[in-house]
Amino acid sequence: MSDAAALGRQLVFDTMVLSAFAEADRLDVLGSMLAGDRCYATAIVRDEIRRGLATRPQLSAVENAEWLEHGDLATDAELAAFLRWTERVGSTDHDLGEASVFAFAEIHGTVAITDDRPATRVARTYGLEVHGTLWLIAGFCTTGKLTEHAAGGLIDALRAVGLHLPCTGSQFPAWARDNGLLQ
Repeated sequence: MSDAAALGRQLVFDTMVLSAFAEADRLDVLGSMLAGDRCYATAIVRDEIRRGLATRPQLSAVENAEWLEHGDLATDAELAAFLRWTERVGSTDHDLGEASVFAFAEIHGTVAITDDRPATRVARTYGLEVHGTLWLIAGFCTTGKLTEHAAGGLIDALRAVGLHLPCTGSQFPAWARDNGLLQ
């Protein structure tokens, strides 16, 4: 078995996902469910989180999350990828986080995690593996780390802090089955 396979998946997170889990006071739950995976947040994502601290102090949990590694973009190849992705997804302040996540995913072969649907469409057009919160939660159910009932509670908590998801917690099992995420 390769070292990468022994470590589990490698995931890089966008601001939207990390912020929602932190605001719902469930970032520790996310971290425990991802035990064995390598998880990253880029410097741009971390900066976006820091900028929100003044009005949402619970976001400090992201900086304190020991399971979340720094995914910096510093080499020439990483910076060139970032420039390509800013052109693809946009270059507004809102889009820089996604561009950094996609650049990191492209260069390092990680799975990008975002719930930004337009950005996801762009990333998939260019061949990146991109998934969202419900994909993660369905995976936790499939591996037995989370029951469908507990998943529903988590989804409702995330929706309560403003994360736009295509189903409620009670709708999740049927939605996930309809979308091939649960059997």
